[in-house]
Amino acid sequence: LRVDIVHDCGRSLNPAVDLGQIEGGFMQGYGWLTSEQLHWDDDGALQTHAPSTYKIPTCSDLPDDFRVEMLQSSGNREKTIHRSKAVGEPPLMLSLSAFFAIRDAIASVATQPFNPPLQAPATPEAILNALQASTRGGQTP
Repeated sequence: LRVDIVHDCGRSLNPAVDLGQIEGGFMQGYGWLTSEQLHWDDDGALQTHAPSTYKIPTCSDLPDDFRVEMLQSSGNREKTIHRSKAVGEPPLMLSLSAFFAIRDAIASVATQPFNPPLQAPATPEAILNALQASTRGGQTP
């Protein structure tokens, strides 16, 4: 898996911190969209409340090739501290690219045009169900 991110930080106050924020924000979103599934019982009690039941990304989930670049010569017209821009929050939404790449991969195996019934998080079970639906004309199990 390869990830390429070019992020507009404005005038970076600390490039090392910004790099960590960009990588961390992307990985947080990646977990949210691929593994962090919530389950409640019939009484409304959360069942996925511990590390054994709620899966977040670990070091082994990092992309093999993770390229992050901060856009150079990008000023900020707004009167912010030293003309900096938000760094921690925007990369969270960039992880949607991973979810849609999974969705496109599922659609690519269908024998006819297909809109996969994939909802976030795209867990292995959800991916398998969507793949099976691709061979059954869109019907999920």
